[in-house]
Amino acid sequence: MEIHRVLIAVVLSLGVLLLWNFLFPPAPPQRATTDEPVAEQRISPDALQPDYVAPGELRPREAARFEAVEGRQIVVETPLYRATFNSSGGVLEHFLLKQFSQTIDPDSAQIDLITPRSLMRGPMGISWNRVPTWIEGEWSFEGDDINLGPGEEKSLIFTGRVGGVEIIRKMTFLADTYEIREEIEVINTTDSQVVGELGNILATPAFSDDRYNPTRVAYFDQSGLSHEKDRQLRDGFTHQNGLKWGAIGNHYFLLAFVPQTAQDSTLRADLENEIYRITVSESLYIEPGMARIMANTYYIGPKDREFLRDAPAELHRAIYYGWFNIIAKPLIISLNFFHSHTGNYGVAILLLTLVVKIIFWPLAQKSYKSMNQLKKLQPMMAKIREKYKDDRQKMNEEMMRLYKTYKVNPAGGCLPILVQIPVFIALYQGLMGAVELRHAAFIYYLPFTDIVWLADLSARDPFYITPLVMGATMFLQQKMAPAPGDPLQAKIMLFLPLVFIFIFITFPSGLVLYWLANNVLSIGQQWWVLRSAGNKPLVKADDQKDEPQVEEKQDKPKPSPARKAAKKRKKK
Repeated sequence: MEIHRVLIAVVLSLGVLLLWNFLFPPAPPQRATTDEPVAEQRISPDALQPDYVAPGELRPREAARFEAVEGRQIVVETPLYRATFNSSGGVLEHFLLKQFSQTIDPDSAQIDLITPRSLMRGPMGISWNRVPTWIEGEWSFEGDDINLGPGEEKSLIFTGRVGGVEIIRKMTFLADTYEIREEIEVINTTDSQVVGELGNILATPAFSDDRYNPTRVAYFDQSGLSHEKDRQLRDGFTHQNGLKWGAIGNHYFLLAFVPQTAQDSTLRADLENEIYRITVSESLYIEPGMARIMANTYYIGPKDREFLRDAPAELHRAIYYGWFNIIAKPLIISLNFFHSHTGNYGVAILLLTLVVKIIFWPLAQKSYKSMNQLKKLQPMMAKIREKYKDDRQKMNEEMMRLYKTYKVNPAGGCLPILVQIPVFIALYQGLMGAVELRHAAFIYYLPFTDIVWLADLSARDPFYITPLVMGATMFLQQKMAPAPGDPLQAKIMLFLPLVFIFIFITFPSGLVLYWLANNVLSIGQQWWVLRSAGNKPLVKADDQKDEPQVEEKQDKPKPSPARKAAKKRKKK
């Protein structure tokens, strides 16, 4: 009944509304009129200049007079790098990092991120419809070498023609950053629409032969950071949609390209003749007499947080320390903080180790106490093993009863260590991948000699001193800990320091230094716990009534009252 009333009310309301609009229709909109003539809008010639057109938009443009010239080298000198370009297409021939040398030798050459091997693949070259413009096109250049002082910026302009378009590249260099800003203007010089694909290329061989520091292709999109393995690159790799940047890099250095738009860009990457190459391309549709302008950014330099912090498109995310990146980053920031106050990364590692040790002090304390309790239970545990050596199930039951009686958790020594493992791995990855530690010295000369020792914390100890001392500290820790009940397990534990020496002997000395310092602090803490505990007897659980069958008194069952009475009768 109620629903019928609602329907009737709705129908009546609609009827009233229609009747009202029929009787009183709304007034038609009045057009604005004026007696004054519309002034003719004139486009200022300045408005046709590139600076007044937003990147990505089309604008009218006529091709200027063009005269091709022979390619020659153009040098750009800044306080950070020395870049050499070829005027034929703006291909990068060399990029020397002034603050990074190949070795710790004072006369060592500077790092060159672009080697002659990669020139044929056109680093920083432009392709049009996948045709290398620096080879197939004609180019002109007017200008000279650039030498920038602090705070200055200057530009180079390369002009080329290929496939019915004119390409004008304006590269702007800033003295205080590794960024190179580029504005590309593509002009249709034909009488019909031009459809083509413009690609920006970066190419380089592997930065080093170090297997712990591999060169990889990386890209960043809406899903985050991704890396591609060499096996995939040899077959060719393509990624579309949402590309923010593409790059080639290892732990220390980065060649990155940031396109103007993320949605319209396509990344293609490959590894051919051991040369990594990425091409970020975009399809263009240009009407006759029109031009398309795009603004991109290159970053060629170290993976330094200070320089990448203000880079576009979240380029700072290229600094990645692996699975535990979220823990490793604050650790490396702390390391840099200590370095800013000590001036020595070795000392900074020691201070960072001390801080990490203090943070985990309560957990380690609990672990060592548990280990000490287990050590005191060893005689009783040995008796249980001997007594029930032929009945493993009964032996395990008695062991658990023993633990319960003395409130000892056999896993109590392991759990605090497991909690610390992510931090250790994060620190390991951070120290392995931090460019700050590259060629950073701790103790440059072996004491009392002029022999170079720990002059590069990113390289292994040349005399294996720190790995051997680290193994000795691990052996000492093993001797301080309770011996495992299983003889085979005890032998394996004794060999563990040797295994660690073998593993760490090729690791960067900065990482070995951390592990060694952590072992020394752990030994001190363990010794302090043992000294504090002394010969204090183990405390039984208050509510425990069932005693384990390991003590002498427990081995002989108490006679029942009936049995005692029977004995008395016998004596009488």
